[in-house]
Amino acid sequence: MAGKVLVVMGSDSDWNIMKKAVETLKAFGVEADVQVASAHRTPEKALALSESAREKGFSVIIAGAGAAAHLAGVLAAKTTLPVIGVPINGTALQGLDALYATVQMPAGVPVAAVAIDGAKNAALLAIQILAVADERLSRLLAGEKAAMAGQVEEKNQKIRQLAVEGGLLN
Repeated sequence: MAGKVLVVMGSDSDWNIMKKAVETLKAFGVEADVQVASAHRTPEKALALSESAREKGFSVIIAGAGAAAHLAGVLAAKTTLPVIGVPINGTALQGLDALYATVQMPAGVPVAAVAIDGAKNAALLAIQILAVADERLSRLLAGEKAAMAGQVEEKNQKIRQLAVEGGLLN
């Protein structure tokens, strides 16, 4: 069995985005736990989650937060596990504030960051990290990438056919 992934979000309002990470992890057979902890409102809980993650069998932490989005950094400060930040669009700044807060970490406290609302990619990155030591996950990821390539080729053929039918190509 692959390592487990801890998914933490700053608020329950982040669930609509963060559930994509949990769904993706589940699709690959990766065990996950979900927690709500705020870097600002419940910092002790956030730190405790981070400090105890390794001993609880987690291998990667995914942290989603909007606005000031300090959650991923707070978690990263107290663990040696990889932390992946998901900046969430939750303010008038459309997630740019969360993106900047997630990627602008000081030296020595790394946080990997995905796109705004990119919870699925956070899960895929976590799976790729786990796949370094898990051949089953590596095979599943390779299959996923092959399927995506096949879908692109199907779309290519469809567009080319439409262009021919429209008299735009010979």
